[in-house]
Amino acid sequence: MLEISDSEIRPLCLEHNIWTWSAQSHVDPIPVKKAKGVYFWDVDGKRYLDLNSMVMCVNIGHGDERVIEAICSQARELCFAGPKMATTPRAMLGKMLNEITPPGIDHFLYTMGGADANENAVKLARAYTGRHTILTFFRSYHGATGGAIALTGDPRRLPWSTSSMPGVVHFLNPYRYRSTFHQHNPDISEEQFNEDYLNHLEEVIMYEGKDRIAAILMEPVVGTNGIIIPPKGYLQGVRALCDKYGILMIADEVMTGFGRTGKWFAVEHWNTAPDMITMAKGITSGYVPLGCVGVKHEIAAAFNEKPFVSGLTYNGHPLSTAAAVATINVMREDKLVERSAEMGKILARMLSELKEKHPSVGDVRSIGLFGVIELVRDRKTREPMAPWNGSSPEMKAIEKFISDQGVFLYVHWHTILLIPPLIITEEQLREGMDVIDRALEISDKGYTG
Repeated sequence: MLEISDSEIRPLCLEHNIWTWSAQSHVDPIPVKKAKGVYFWDVDGKRYLDLNSMVMCVNIGHGDERVIEAICSQARELCFAGPKMATTPRAMLGKMLNEITPPGIDHFLYTMGGADANENAVKLARAYTGRHTILTFFRSYHGATGGAIALTGDPRRLPWSTSSMPGVVHFLNPYRYRSTFHQHNPDISEEQFNEDYLNHLEEVIMYEGKDRIAAILMEPVVGTNGIIIPPKGYLQGVRALCDKYGILMIADEVMTGFGRTGKWFAVEHWNTAPDMITMAKGITSGYVPLGCVGVKHEIAAAFNEKPFVSGLTYNGHPLSTAAAVATINVMREDKLVERSAEMGKILARMLSELKEKHPSVGDVRSIGLFGVIELVRDRKTREPMAPWNGSSPEMKAIEKFISDQGVFLYVHWHTILLIPPLIITEEQLREGMDVIDRALEISDKGYTG
């Protein structure tokens, strides 16, 4: 067996890996040695507080022995079975998902992650409806594979726009802080705000041909594009439009699922039942790869006599499904969904304190343990601290300062995302927020308002 020293990990990874979303000569990875709870350590013993759940996925925290043992036990008994095989963890997971997903969702297609879950949801929608067009938000991210990057609305899709999946049309998010329609009327009521954005969506439906649209695919709470929480009544309004025109509603809960927002799934906050729901990340807490498409009974039944023409070698992989079963059991046993809701109140209070203290904090938003700090140069004009699809000296300095202080999180353009493991305590959260508090002195110096 090949053995390497800790000092070789980083240089060998740099020598032989291609790194995603990166210019290769500027990659600077953290050489991670171990992780436990809400912390991880590098090879030099430096401890990091993980406020991003690694990649927004380690919902139950790092190193939970109950899930690790479930994976090991399954590996000893049956490490792999083909996609047409029935296994114990596959049977158990379907039953458990049926218990926690929104009403009507009772059939599940397993994939390896969120991107291929979204792609297969689109395949199902197109095959079921006989229509082709898919509508998604401009401010959205649905994955980096050919189809998923086409579904994505943010600039990550642009380098691949001529080679990715056709038939996707984007529309505007109901983003209160940066509303396209209400720049000169920021005090408009939530009811009117909601109505204007639903009218916009219905107009897009008219323009694209109401009989040609297979599905509207959306993150119920937008993730990396700013933790954009929809106004009261918006998701219900989208559901009503889908029903009106025979369009399927697909909820991308890859990031928001499994307790992240204080509910098992974010759509529950608005009592909305989608026709399909996509999952990944928190389903196994990232311990092993797994994605999933949950569909309503009538959609699954449409393929009783005609084949669903798609396939995945690792569909229903025993190790992945065993990890998911164990993860759901941990979440139930430790009441992590309820914990997320309670800790979310504390996070909201801490974010409010930062906004009150720092002039460069233009807005804060959170739901459960899913939060964002939006930094601006001027609160009146709302000029962002970094340009669209770019960075700035202030944001780079903030990111470096926070990392140097042993806190790991995600800085995206002019925002700071806060997505910690659901097991985090108030003291641990305060530990991280104190570092962010000091870091915001950097953006305050760049404030010009």
